[in-house]
Amino acid sequence: MMNNETLVTEFVLSGLSSNPTLQLPLFLIFFFIYIVTLLGNLTMIMLIRMTPGLQTPMYFFLMNLSLVDVLYSSSITPNIMANILSEKKTMSITACATQMFLFIDLVTSEGMMLAVMAYDRYAAICKPLYYVTVMNKVTCIRLVCSVYTAGCINSLIHTCAAFSLPFCRSNHINHFYCDINPILKLSCKDTYLNEMLLFLVAGSFELGSFLYIVMSYIFIIFALFKIVSSQHKIKSLSTCVSHFSCVALFYWPAFFMYLRPNSAYSVDQDWMVSVFYTVIIPMLNPMIYSLRNQDVKQALVQSKVTSVLNILRTH
Repeated sequence: MMNNETLVTEFVLSGLSSNPTLQLPLFLIFFFIYIVTLLGNLTMIMLIRMTPGLQTPMYFFLMNLSLVDVLYSSSITPNIMANILSEKKTMSITACATQMFLFIDLVTSEGMMLAVMAYDRYAAICKPLYYVTVMNKVTCIRLVCSVYTAGCINSLIHTCAAFSLPFCRSNHINHFYCDINPILKLSCKDTYLNEMLLFLVAGSFELGSFLYIVMSYIFIIFALFKIVSSQHKIKSLSTCVSHFSCVALFYWPAFFMYLRPNSAYSVDQDWMVSVFYTVIIPMLNPMIYSLRNQDVKQALVQSKVTSVLNILRTH
């Protein structure tokens, strides 16, 4: 991917802080967040896989969202922890390109997975008589495969475009991971085409997914007003609130970070948003769904009871 004009062979990340006294506290904070993220999302995946009552399209998509969050967090957080404790925060060009590819791929997949989940809620609430027919197993698998394929295509476009540029200004990335905007700032060629690709291609995926979610919820809200049963209305509203909370947490920093000119980028102002976007969101998603979802709560209680009974039987 690198051409003959490239003089840089490795990148140096600025990291989160150069203060030695903050290294251990920061490492422990990120370590705790990463463990909670893994435990929360892996528990959600196992719970959905093992609970017969959760074998529905909504939980199938939620399981895939948790899988994306595990991979999403693992592509960034371990490297952040390693750099916090390392004096030489270097990364090879290949490793940097790999991290960028995985990050863009998984971010795109997460945004589109949220759109697919909105479609599922729309079909369940607005078209309940046709829901089983519309959201069959084959359709669900095709939707998930489409999400992963779209993420891969979007990531491949931006990663190849970014790393086909020559890097001869500096090898110092003013960020704590290999993100596309600080990488473009290192190029000694005009990055206008890359910025346009970011606006047009990435913007189409993310903005298109967001607008689809908004349109779905407009129809859902109108449909909820027509539901007579208050119990059914509350249950439907609860799943929608959980999903829309994840949507708001994901898209607000996404639009803030990427749908703007590269000249307006400043990591000194945006690093907290970056930490929230890359580290905190994957941890919060399973919490939001588990705390507000009665089916997940019941499945957790049942799994605990089953575990206790199995322990008693063995003794």
